[in-house]
Amino acid sequence: MTDTVYVFARAPRLGAVKRRLAAGIGACAALRFYRTTLAATLRRLAADRRFRTVLAVTPDDARGPWLRGRTVVGQGRGDLAARMQSVMDRHPRGRVAIVGADIPDLRADDVAAAFRRLRGADACFGAAEDGGYWLVALGPRRPARPFARVRWSGPHALGDTLANFRHHAVTFVRTLRDVDTQADLKALHA
Repeated sequence: MTDTVYVFARAPRLGAVKRRLAAGIGACAALRFYRTTLAATLRRLAADRRFRTVLAVTPDDARGPWLRGRTVVGQGRGDLAARMQSVMDRHPRGRVAIVGADIPDLRADDVAAAFRRLRGADACFGAAEDGGYWLVALGPRRPARPFARVRWSGPHALGDTLANFRHHAVTFVRTLRDVDTQADLKALHA
C-alpha cells in the first residue's frame, strides 16, 4: 500500500486565504505568498516517488489552472477536524499524512521521514513554532477520533491533539514555522 500525503489547501482567491497575514501585508501580497508557497510545496512533494501526493481542496468544487495535472480530492464538509478525519478515513489500514499549504520550509524529506518514523510509532507530528502542527502522519493503529476537542489556530492545537493519542506511540519530525501573520513572515526571512 502506497503512503499518501494530502496537502490541505484553500482555493487561492483574493480575500479568501491568509486573512491574518493580509491584515499586515495586504490581500494581494498575502495571496501572492499563498500561491507561491502552495505551488512550491506541490512541486517538491509531487516530484518525490517515495509517497503519493494528493491535493485536498476546499471548497470541494474549486476550479482553476492551479489544479491541472494534480490528483485532487475535496476536503468535504465540516470544521477542520471533520475534514481531516474524512481524509484519514480514506486510509484505514494504510499510512497517511496531512500537511498545510503555508509552510515554506517544508521538504519532501520531511514527509518521507514522518513515514519512516511510523514504522515504530502510531503517529508522527511536525510541530509548528506557534503551538500547532504543520504535519500529522498516522499509521493504521490510531484513535477513533484523533482530532476531537482540538482548539485550532492557537497555541493549544498540538497539545489538544496529543491528548487524543494518550495510549499510542507518538514521534516527531523537525519543528517548522507556518506563516499566519506578518510577524511569522518577518521571522521566516530573519
